[in-house]
Amino acid sequence: MKFKSLATAMLAPVAIATAVPVSAHGGDETVTENFSQAIPNIPGKSLIALIVDYPPGGTSVAHTHAKSAFIYAHVISGEIESKVNDGETRIYRAGESWSEPPAASHPVSRNVSKTKPARLLAIFVVDSGEKQLTTPVE
Repeated sequence: MKFKSLATAMLAPVAIATAVPVSAHGGDETVTENFSQAIPNIPGKSLIALIVDYPPGGTSVAHTHAKSAFIYAHVISGEIESKVNDGETRIYRAGESWSEPPAASHPVSRNVSKTKPARLLAIFVVDSGEKQLTTPVE
């Protein structure tokens, strides 16, 4: 399938999906599932898209991701500071992206601004039976 066709197939349902807020993992952010569907040509895998809204100064608690989850993260608006595993802590601005390997540790994820909200799109490719995408680090 060509990229344009794949993107259209993935984004059309997103545009009409009803977004419902889901529980975050203890931080200030609001997480809304935007899309969820099994990937037809990859048995046992699903694509899940989440919108993460951070209020001004909002943070996520340190957490790990599901062992099967490959994640693509894209900053929609604002500036988000992020650290994955033992990598560098970095600020990503609107339009910038990064990826996270399966079972990643996410010790830092926060809105840099104390006055403006920030929004992130997180796309998970995950085992279809995986129910818990994040687990707080205690």
